Amino acid sequence: MPHTPGDRPAGGDAPANTAGAPPAPPAPPPAPPPAASGPGGAPGPQHMPPWLPRAFLLAGATVLLFVVGVWLAQRLRELLLLLLTSLFLAFAIEPAVNWLAARGWRRGLATGLMFLVIALVTAVFLGGIGSLLATQTTHLIDGFPGDVSAVIDWVNATFGTHLSRDTVVRRLPTLTDQFSRHLSDLAGNVWGIGATALGVVFKLLGVLLFTFYLSAQGPQFRRTVCSVLPPHRQRQVLSAWEIAVQKTGGYIYSRALLALISGAAHYAAMAGLGVPYALTLALWVGVVSQFIPAVGTYLAGAVPVLIALTRGPSTALWMLLFITAYQQLENYLLQPRITARTLDMHPAVAFGLVLAGAAVVGPLGALLALPFGASVQAFAGAYVRRYEIEEHPLTAPPPPRPRWRLRRRRPR
Repeated sequence: MPHTPGDRPAGGDAPANTAGAPPAPPAPPPAPPPAASGPGGAPGPQHMPPWLPRAFLLAGATVLLFVVGVWLAQRLRELLLLLLTSLFLAFAIEPAVNWLAARGWRRGLATGLMFLVIALVTAVFLGGIGSLLATQTTHLIDGFPGDVSAVIDWVNATFGTHLSRDTVVRRLPTLTDQFSRHLSDLAGNVWGIGATALGVVFKLLGVLLFTFYLSAQGPQFRRTVCSVLPPHRQRQVLSAWEIAVQKTGGYIYSRALLALISGAAHYAAMAGLGVPYALTLALWVGVVSQFIPAVGTYLAGAVPVLIALTRGPSTALWMLLFITAYQQLENYLLQPRITARTLDMHPAVAFGLVLAGAAVVGPLGALLALPFGASVQAFAGAYVRRYEIEEHPLTAPPPPRPRWRLRRRRPR
């Protein structure tokens, strides 16, 4: 059919595809509509990402839980300290309880026996030290002027000085009056002292109760804890618990053995030198020197030397020489052998732990610092990965200590 001028082929404005011509390129996608703009061409409001409200909610919930946790920790601080103390006491006595339980004892009876032994040792220590303090305080108050005169005479005769006894003795009534005034003020606060003593007794009973259940029902408690954990977590928890029991108990038992040996040796020395109250002083030296790190040795040795000074300067000098010699013998011979299978903590580390524990939770923290440090050191040795040390002059190990050996004479 012939086309008239002005007619267009069907299919649009593009000319018909002739044979051999390339196909036309596809049309570009339509452009997105322009964003809505406010007055003056400013960008319009945008929608909030869907995850942002949940993030704000999660952050608020985390902060709220943290604040509630801090508040609860402050409110339950005393209870948490009681539980922590009971846990470490249970760690300390559980090796002996397990040993008795393996020989047919009931765990409750074995725990009660350990409580009885600890109570007897504590009563003997406190009773001996208390009687010594009371007796020495009475003697000191009664004979203080005469002792001062004797010391001044000895100083004048030994060093050629000319100290006046009358001036020192004249000042003694003033010091005595001040001391009596302080005692009267202390006696006036009897209600506060009584309330404090009652609180201490209540806390002590709480510690004993928790310790008894943690030790007597230890297997049931551990089964309850492991029942909510998967098998691999159960093995980790039981392994950590076993390390804590072994190391804490071993550390305390090794110190108790060293204290027994030290007390026996010092008792023999003081009895031979004629030092008064030899048994009480030996008990003091054994306990304080072993269970108070770093400064315990000096505190333990100072009291026997001062008591020996009442017998004479030569007795005090011999006492000081014996304490020094025994300390060297203990450091180089006894302690490495006794603590070889337990946990030997460096004195500087132990002293730092005691200071940190006292700064955080007071006197109770100072008592718990050593078993806590022993457990942490045991965990570090079991779970922390170790690497080989690069050889360097700064990492060179110290030379071995000479060992004391008695040589036998060969028969001729």
